[in-house]
Amino acid sequence: MVSVIHLIGVLLTIALLLLVSWLSGRKVKDARSFTTGGTSGSWMVCGALLGTLAGGQSTIGTAQLAFYYGVSAWWFTIGAGLGSLVMGLVYAGPLRRSGCSTLLEIVSREYGHKAETVGSILFLIGIFISIVSQVLSSSAMITSLFGIHLVWAALASAVLIMLLVLFGGIRSAGAGGIVKLVLLYVSSLVAGIVVWRIAGGFSGLSDAIETVYQTPALAQTNGLTDIESIHERYASPFARGFFKDTGGCLSLILGVVSTQTYAQCIWSAASTRKARRGAVLCSVFMPIIGAACTLVGLYMRGHYITYHELSMLQQLGEQVPEGLGVIDGSALAFPVFVLEHLPAWLGGLLLGTMLINILGCGSGLSLGASTILVRDVYGNFKRRMGMQASPLSQLSQTRLSIVGILMMAFIVAVMFNGTFINDLGFLSLGLRAVAILFPLSFALWCPGRFQPRRVLLSMPIGVAAMLLAKFTSLPGDAVYYGLAASLLTILTNVPHATPR
Repeated sequence: MVSVIHLIGVLLTIALLLLVSWLSGRKVKDARSFTTGGTSGSWMVCGALLGTLAGGQSTIGTAQLAFYYGVSAWWFTIGAGLGSLVMGLVYAGPLRRSGCSTLLEIVSREYGHKAETVGSILFLIGIFISIVSQVLSSSAMITSLFGIHLVWAALASAVLIMLLVLFGGIRSAGAGGIVKLVLLYVSSLVAGIVVWRIAGGFSGLSDAIETVYQTPALAQTNGLTDIESIHERYASPFARGFFKDTGGCLSLILGVVSTQTYAQCIWSAASTRKARRGAVLCSVFMPIIGAACTLVGLYMRGHYITYHELSMLQQLGEQVPEGLGVIDGSALAFPVFVLEHLPAWLGGLLLGTMLINILGCGSGLSLGASTILVRDVYGNFKRRMGMQASPLSQLSQTRLSIVGILMMAFIVAVMFNGTFINDLGFLSLGLRAVAILFPLSFALWCPGRFQPRRVLLSMPIGVAAMLLAKFTSLPGDAVYYGLAASLLTILTNVPHATPR
């Protein structure tokens, strides 16, 4: 049950982050400082990356996926950590030396404005999917805390994300990220330790899950037939299939490299050295956070069923195993664990930290999406149409676009409630990687060697191949098909003999 102490802890934690964001945002004077900062140290870069990577997908979503698929849920945060490492060690230097402020500006400079426009639209779709997942995650938190209807919870989530990023752009994301870095890391460790203690280690978690599935109807509904199949699912790192789980990890690695939001964290650093150090630090923290959330999901599976499962058992006349709790849905696994298994004061701090973390991730993604929309999509449209400068400053346009993006995310989140949060995350990052990874990488390291028309075609062809594989349930992960189609399109014609 939610107590007054829980709510006080949540509200005080939210107030702390908003204060830090506001104080940092007071230094924002123009559009460039709003979107890229330029003076951040290593810990500020780490905070900004962690604040946007360790959001609802990495926490609420990981616990949700572990509830159904066990330790394989860990792949999301492993991939995010590896992606941050690759971004720091491989891409930080070339990105900063490019002199650009968006990834698609780099692509445009090499392959023309058409490639930039097409890439921008596809890129925005990928980021928007991720923003929707953050709204869904924070809605689950708000629903569990205040017991309000999903629609109002989703609206509150969108408004809170909006306020957070409007305070100060990338600077507030970084400063707030440092606060979240401390709170989230401590919170995750505490949750993981508590699970390990009350469950009796991994063997205790495994025994509890076996007990839940003693009811044949419940086991069959989840595709489990015997004890061996239960162990194979919950203890295997490849519970959803080797290529499915590794493909999800690959989507995370390449998606991080190909995302404007994370590149802005690299550009915000005071130097390349500090950018690299910040990214490496983030890569260390991410898997640890994911491990703790995976443990929470495993514990909740061993002690709770969902209302959907309860209804199904009642219809079949089956008995519910004794001592099990009931939750509205698997997305509530983490917040319900905190509410029911931790002291109220600590639970309030943890829930506030989780909510702040999700909101901060949503704010960082919204900032990246608005930067692309204003600079790449709208900017190119104005140039092609010969339009004069807008009466609104670029900073005002960016802020207005954030409002529009989050209102659309609210509507879509309400429509797609019940979707696996991490599946949205894998799809989002995979789409971004397929759309821009090869054009961006070739522009940075192989300028002048590939035909702009082929590069332009590779973007929609790769995305179309990925979506086709996704919705036709082809074997393996859809990202492999998308990346293969994109690369083959670029390489169909032999590269020019000499760079231009």
